[in-house]
Amino acid sequence: MQIKIACLPGDGIGPEVIAVAVAALQRVADLYGHELVVEEALIGAAALDAGAEPLPQTTLDLCAASDAILLGAIGDPRYSGAEGKPRPESGLLGIRKHFGLFANLRPIVPAQAVLDLSPIKPEYLAGVDILFVRELTGGIYFGAKEREVDRASDLCEYSAAEIQRVLRVAADLARKRRGKITSIDKANVMATSGLWREVCSRLLAEEYHDLEVEHLLVDAAAMHLLQRPRDFDVIVTENLFGDVLTDEASVLTGSLGMLPSASLGAAKPGLFEPVHGSAPDLAGKGVCNPMGAVLTAAMLLRHALGLETEAVAVEKAVDSTLSKRILTGDLCGPADALGTAQVGEAICSAIA
Repeated sequence: MQIKIACLPGDGIGPEVIAVAVAALQRVADLYGHELVVEEALIGAAALDAGAEPLPQTTLDLCAASDAILLGAIGDPRYSGAEGKPRPESGLLGIRKHFGLFANLRPIVPAQAVLDLSPIKPEYLAGVDILFVRELTGGIYFGAKEREVDRASDLCEYSAAEIQRVLRVAADLARKRRGKITSIDKANVMATSGLWREVCSRLLAEEYHDLEVEHLLVDAAAMHLLQRPRDFDVIVTENLFGDVLTDEASVLTGSLGMLPSASLGAAKPGLFEPVHGSAPDLAGKGVCNPMGAVLTAAMLLRHALGLETEAVAVEKAVDSTLSKRILTGDLCGPADALGTAQVGEAICSAIA
């Protein structure tokens, strides 16, 4: 099988972790008889540095001609305060919108061998397996924005159709898992959340009556994620809430550097990126955790290419590396920490 990947290393630590993810994909290709074709393009601050827009047309063209998009990270503080100037993050929002990537999948699965590395007590973590499904192309991130000297506003807007399509993705996944779906909103305050809950209640009752359904307000959900994480199966929520809650849930795994994600639409290509962001303070130091990027490569194999056996092989390699305590500094003390390249080599060697 030929696999064509549009690789967008991006900013900060993006190039470092994506190099490991690509090495893992190459190892899989070599072992399982696939032909891997990887072509790089610019996005975010890397594109701005080259005198282009945050999302150049050449990047879009490459992505459209590929089976999947592998993204490192976007964001650079050098561009964060430039009034009226393009922000690197607009490249990421643009690629989501252009390809209609409305469903963001973020699994939260603490590795059993290293439960002690989380700040949460291990007895709360055993058996935790959560899949967040975050709506990705609506809500406050894409609404109209106004900014004056001493006043600003952001419009949060959702249609019933936008809510329905992400709910169906979440519900279909719940049917393949443990049969429970938790919908998170702020229906006691926000009009968009009121619509969200109404649509959710109606759709699940009509089309997915076999599922166990739970509705939670977002503030209560933030608490219950840490108090009873084992009770959750599939969690579905809107754009902003999903962004915040998945970062909170990362502490269950011990580090934000452990989290992968897949952003999917109605057709190819999907976008696959680790959750951690560009971490500019760590860029170029060779100390960042590549595991989130490697697990993202596993999601790419599964969701973009249907290669379940290969995806499981990558996930097992990460588990094996964790069980041997081959860790970067975000997971252990500095005395025991290894570098990005060392951890990456250990993972790739363990893929079988």
